[in-house]
Amino acid sequence: MPETGVFPVHNNKFKVNTAGRGASVGTMVTIKDLETFSLAVDSNVEEWTPMDLAGWARQAVTGKKLSVSFSGKRNYGDAGNDYIAGTLLATGQDVETVFEWELPSGARLTMDCVISLTTPAGGDSTNIDGLEFELLSDGLPKFTAAP
Repeated sequence: MPETGVFPVHNNKFKVNTAGRGASVGTMVTIKDLETFSLAVDSNVEEWTPMDLAGWARQAVTGKKLSVSFSGKRNYGDAGNDYIAGTLLATGQDVETVFEWELPSGARLTMDCVISLTTPAGGDSTNIDGLEFELLSDGLPKFTAAP
């Protein structure tokens, strides 16, 4: 039975496929030392103003896309963290992978995605290297309800 109630953000679990898209599920790994995440849903909205509605507009959502933004620390030697940071100079199919998000309820969101690495390292001399990136949906995600 799934858990109910409220949960701390750290109960969310995130994995990426380090072998890229279409590879074995056995290559799914967590990304260590993530500190924050945020989900954005962007909708394509078609709008029209038919004469029979006296100037009032109609609208329909004709498409959607998801992006999940992460920030954390660069953990050298962690398979997930190294995989994301390793896309620094990559393009095309080399930045395509599979992402899985397990929510605290036990539900899962799985999607083909594109990695957009924005900060592979850096900071002040006394900081720990940062890691910031977005995972952008590529096609329809699959949502599996909690068991």
